[in-house]
Amino acid sequence: MTVAAEASMMNPVHLFMAADWVVKSVMIGLVVASVWSWTVIIDKAARFIALNRQADAFEASIGSGRSLEEVAAQAGPEPAHALPRMLVLALQDWRETRSRGPLTDTQGSLLMARIDRALDALIAREGQRIEEGLGVLSVVATASPFIGLFGTVWGIMNAFGRIAAAGNTNLTTVAPAIAEALFATAIGLAAAIPAYIAYNKFSIDAGKFTGRLESFADDLQAAVARRLGSTAATPVTPPPAPSTASSYRRSI
Repeated sequence: MTVAAEASMMNPVHLFMAADWVVKSVMIGLVVASVWSWTVIIDKAARFIALNRQADAFEASIGSGRSLEEVAAQAGPEPAHALPRMLVLALQDWRETRSRGPLTDTQGSLLMARIDRALDALIAREGQRIEEGLGVLSVVATASPFIGLFGTVWGIMNAFGRIAAAGNTNLTTVAPAIAEALFATAIGLAAAIPAYIAYNKFSIDAGKFTGRLESFADDLQAAVARRLGSTAATPVTPPPAPSTASSYRRSI
């Protein structure tokens, strides 16, 4: 085999241009899938960095000793991050219930159940939102090697066709077709490996962030329960008993 032939076999552009139209279609599809997966990877990486940074800042403000009302007021009525949104939601239910007067044990239990359901729904929605795009990575990671293998099998079939047409088994006759076929497999692996690694990493990150939300929800419900306990423990001052003289005058 000549040096020029060896160089052309290592040139991706030459391998693509010399490939069969089926193998070309496979290569183009795999490149598109790879670009798509890398777009998702970059987007998810930036989102997780921003989410964790905002969560760290919010938890630092909670641990600074300020009241929950002050932290919620600083976050605004409709915060974008899930943690301050959970705080605003819980305090809103607390204020609405307290505005109706003193709470009985039944009303306190209903308040805790309502806050628990609202926080669970918010966590579920947030979990779905942060997992968007992971399905793309899963599909690319699992399907790309098989699609590349299909291109390889098709290319090897072309190689056998060239052998039959040439009437000899000279390596120079079949090497280009085999190289084109193996190049399709290489593209499939290049698309699948980063998608597979990113899918597993982001799945772990999503689970950790969801656990972070659940932990904050537990702490928030514990804070509301403490407020309910302190409210229920406040003694109610009975009205002063009427004196004997005043009772006597009213009875006259």
